Amino acid sequence: MNAKSYMIGDIKVTPLDAALGAFVECGDLRKMTADRFKHVRQAWLDNLVLVFRGHQLDDGALLDFCGNFGTLGLPPPPAKMAADQAPRDPRYPGIGIISNVIENGLAIGAFGAGEAVWHTDMAYEEIPHDGTMLYSLEIPPVGGDTWFENMYHAYATLPKDLLARLKGKSLKHDLVYKPDGKRRKGYEPKPDVREMPGTVHPIIRTHPETGLNALYLGQRRNAYIMGLSVQESEDLLNEVWVHVDRPEFTWNHRWKVGDLLVWDNRCAMHRRDSFDDKYRRVMHQARVTGTKPFVSDEAFAMSAHKRGYLHLSAATTN
Repeated sequence: MNAKSYMIGDIKVTPLDAALGAFVECGDLRKMTADRFKHVRQAWLDNLVLVFRGHQLDDGALLDFCGNFGTLGLPPPPAKMAADQAPRDPRYPGIGIISNVIENGLAIGAFGAGEAVWHTDMAYEEIPHDGTMLYSLEIPPVGGDTWFENMYHAYATLPKDLLARLKGKSLKHDLVYKPDGKRRKGYEPKPDVREMPGTVHPIIRTHPETGLNALYLGQRRNAYIMGLSVQESEDLLNEVWVHVDRPEFTWNHRWKVGDLLVWDNRCAMHRRDSFDDKYRRVMHQARVTGTKPFVSDEAFAMSAHKRGYLHLSAATTN
């Protein structure tokens, strides 16, 4: 069930009955004007994940629309993702392919049919991508759902003692393993998690547009809280992930062909269910470049982002 729809200008936004996510109706995405896109961007900041349903977009149109969200970023090169992945279309360097399809002995995309665990895109980069856009071309009859989590709400509901222990802490994000558990080509694991290659970011991140704080976790495997012993880091991270792993923070999207999803990596994590590898799943992806994660002292005094609380308030009054 969806919550009550509302209008921003002539854009219809229907929030999902969950802690995040909304359907957006705004006509042909290929005809989006700058003035109308301002309303779409506001809906994105309000709802963290947007769903545009039933669109027909070639790669050029997909990149054109996604470019409204910021400067287009480049996906990791195929050689970094898998040794046997086919080259991408050189006409559209900003398009990545997420797929299990094998053609002429080569994977046409990344991540196969297996599960992808909770993660934040490109958290292992010095400047992660702000937004990710995923467009569905072929989907299996069941499985392959994408799940999202509201990290504003995960932050705002932290127990006070846990919040106090996380303030000022930074987290190293593992560069060796992808969310599907496979190693990135050219990177080797180390026996001590403190020695694993990765990038350090604040574990509490201030969103540069809303000014609000969110937990910024990347993925659990081989994460390390700087300055702690390995055991102290593991214990604290386990406590954080127990708090985060709650259904009231999440929503899962069941894909249809022609769906375009846009999510905000600065305040949302996502994961993917596995699916039967005998079925084809082909998704085209684009990203927008980001801002270096930071934390602002002023943000700790800000009120919580309303999206998660509106959902819980509605649930308790129905």
